[in-house]
Order: sequence, then C-alpha cells, then structure tokens
Amino acid sequence: MDYKGQIRDYIANEISVLEKLDVDAIDAALNLLSETLERGGTIYIFGNGGSSATASHFQNDFNKGISEHIEKKFRFLCLNDNMATVMAVANDIGFEEVFRFQLEGRLRPEDIVVAISGSGNSANVINAVEYARDQGIKVIGLTGYNGGRLKELSDISLHAPVDSMQITEDIHMIFDHMMMSVFYKTMCGIDHLG
Repeated sequence: MDYKGQIRDYIANEISVLEKLDVDAIDAALNLLSETLERGGTIYIFGNGGSSATASHFQNDFNKGISEHIEKKFRFLCLNDNMATVMAVANDIGFEEVFRFQLEGRLRPEDIVVAISGSGNSANVINAVEYARDQGIKVIGLTGYNGGRLKELSDISLHAPVDSMQITEDIHMIFDHMMMSVFYKTMCGIDHLG
C-alpha cells in the first residue's frame, strides 16, 4: 500500500492551519504568561484525553525547561496529574467537576487558567473556566473546530481552525513549543530556532 498521497495531504492540511494562526493572540498569551510569572501567580492548566497529555507537557516545558535557566520560576500546575484526586472527584461528585473542584477556594488574583479542549465544549473544562471567570481570573483557551463555548469564554483564544482532532492536538503542542522557544530566547538567552 502506498500512503504517500495521504501523508502529503496531512502535511498540507497542517501547513494550511499553521498559516491561519492568530499571531496577535499568541503574542497576548506570551505576555500574560510572562506577567503571571513576574507577579508569582500559578498557571492552572487542564484538559481531557490527548489534551490532558498536552497540559502535562506544557507544565514540564515551563516548570523544568524554561525555569531551569531563569531565577524566578514558572508555577504551572496541571490539574490532570493527581490521578487520585481526579478519580475521587469523578467517583464521589461527578466527572464534570474534576477541574472546578480543584480550583475552588484556591485561586488568587495573580493566577490564570489555561484550558484545553479540542471541541471547546467539554463540560468539565467549561465548568472550571466559568468558575475561574466568576473569580475574576483570566483564561487562555486552546481549541479546535469552531472553538465551541471555550473560545467564547476565553480572554485569549489560541484557536486551531480545523475540523480534525489530530491536527488540533498537533497545533496545541506547537503552541507549547513555540512559546517555549520564544521564552528560551527572550528570557534565557538560548536560541533553539537553529
């Protein structure tokens, strides 16, 4: 079987989406992350399925990757990573509350939320984002498809305009690595762009 045509189609679709990304929104997200670092805020990040892995990857890239080279450290906290808490809340209260429950009574004015949902409509993500907004907390939302409710609720929308979960999740990781590369250069004096 020759898969080269399908491979080229996937690559072409990915490039097309990359060319449509909102550079101003990415710049705004970088500025908000930098401001949150400076004021000592926590960046709560979360998502379901592949997005939970993306959230965990973000946490690693900022808490270790960038923070290894700067005096003041990023404080990312991935709400997916405490499996005992996630499972207890899901079992005792409901899966739609696994993220909101972890934010309740913990958010401070200097904190922000980074919410990831390919569809933009995951109930547990939306519940947490609505709670955060009610507390006056800024939200960066990563979405795909038409952005769903999360795009509407986000102060800064990092949107992958494509009807493909695979390419949406690719783009979300590109947001992570792009922002990491920019901060490596601007904060750490390290140029990974070749």
